[in-house]
Amino acid sequence: MMGTLANMIGRSGSPSQIPEPRLARFLFADVRLSWVWLIVRVYVGWQWVSAAIDKIQGPGWIGSTAGVGLKGFVGGSIAQTAGSHPAVQGWYATLLKDLVLPHVVGWSYVITFGELACGIGLILGLFTGIAAFSGAFMNMNYMMAGAVSINPILLFLELLLILAWRVAGYIGLDFFALPYLGTPWSRGPLPAKVVPQASPQPG
Repeated sequence: MMGTLANMIGRSGSPSQIPEPRLARFLFADVRLSWVWLIVRVYVGWQWVSAAIDKIQGPGWIGSTAGVGLKGFVGGSIAQTAGSHPAVQGWYATLLKDLVLPHVVGWSYVITFGELACGIGLILGLFTGIAAFSGAFMNMNYMMAGAVSINPILLFLELLLILAWRVAGYIGLDFFALPYLGTPWSRGPLPAKVVPQASPQPG
């Protein structure tokens, strides 16, 4: 056991990398599966775009009636804190009352255009990992507020997209954007290997 631990730590005393299993590399890092992630991306992205369009075209979220829809949603969430096994936890209801209700107009715009940006990012495959994380964060909050609907399904798919962030946007704008950030692919010729020169010997 001590020998295995020593191999994991390495000679330098810092933890060495643990390689991914072959199946994980195939599912989440192989560009041959990028078309699968394209389908997942577009499906999840369209769900967010559709939700945002409904808010933009319908009353209660932006414009003269901004905040009305969110106020009703928060009120329904707070009402679900009753009982021995409430659908909404008390601490989260307090968070909604203290941070959301006083600023429902501003949050209405943030939620509406946040959903739109998340959906567009996923459909175009631009910063897919970030877009998927943003969507998962919103889904988690909706579920904690007592809204189930399609949120668990989207959350599950977004977690998969986060795991596959390296190739999920390969058929998309990430193909052009991520290399300029230095990850996960590099463009151009490989750097030449530097061969250390021997130091001159005295005499």
